[in-house]
Amino acid sequence: MKLNKILLLIFTIAVLPFFTQEQAQAIKIGLVDGAALIKVAASKDAQLISPLHNKAFYKLSAMKVYPFKATGNTVSIELQNQWFNLNINRVVIKPNDQGFISTKRRWYRGEFIIENRGGKLVVINSLPLEDYLLGVVPSEMPSKWNYEALKAQAIAARSYAIANRGKRASHGYDLKDTPEDQAYGGASSETATTNSAVIETKGEVITYNRKIIPAYYSASAGGHTRNSGSVWNKDLPFLKSVPSFDEDVKKNGHGLGMSQHGANRLAQNGYSAYQILTYYYNNVKFGKLDPAWSL
Repeated sequence: MKLNKILLLIFTIAVLPFFTQEQAQAIKIGLVDGAALIKVAASKDAQLISPLHNKAFYKLSAMKVYPFKATGNTVSIELQNQWFNLNINRVVIKPNDQGFISTKRRWYRGEFIIENRGGKLVVINSLPLEDYLLGVVPSEMPSKWNYEALKAQAIAARSYAIANRGKRASHGYDLKDTPEDQAYGGASSETATTNSAVIETKGEVITYNRKIIPAYYSASAGGHTRNSGSVWNKDLPFLKSVPSFDEDVKKNGHGLGMSQHGANRLAQNGYSAYQILTYYYNNVKFGKLDPAWSL
């Protein structure tokens, strides 16, 4: 089926009013869950903050590795080869001067929350939504792919994150950093091209009936995307089966919503990010988030 016959009638954009928030919003991403010991470093001096009083009580030196471990229900830190119990179950590490912070051999924007939950440590990256997306887009889609496909990925990932915010609340964070939610490689994964795609689409989300949709996507659908009802018991009206334009690629993923390979194929044939998204998601419109999400 030729692309021009499929896509002639789908390009209708209606921009909705801001989706407002009362205060600046951060998203919380689980980087480590269930560890006995973790190691953290910062690119610049950082403050160790007690959430109980919202006050810094120790300065961590730049480019120095600090081990933390679970001690009973509290958090301990190793300083000068000695372990010190902080006597609290949760600490925040905030780098100075917009520095980066590291764990798992990667650098991240924002700040870390280290929490003892049930005798094991959880490491949470708390950061503005747009900063989070800088680490998602290159982790989910090759940065050398067509720029319009990258923009479509940014808008889909932003929509997915907002619609699923709080999904992992029982673990103390919103989303995992893995493909179970969205792959997120932090600042270490960023590229100039994917950063530009995020910045150019800043705040843009996909909506259905004035609600932001969980914009599911997968690597490839094997020639045809799937109706949500064929995967789950619930039928979502914006997830309808359509030709996916990836028939030459082995199926990889659930096949719902946007095919990433298909999106790149459409972009290579001259279609914009918005045409791509209105093709893969049925009867959707576009909205704009309140700027508070970017603070």
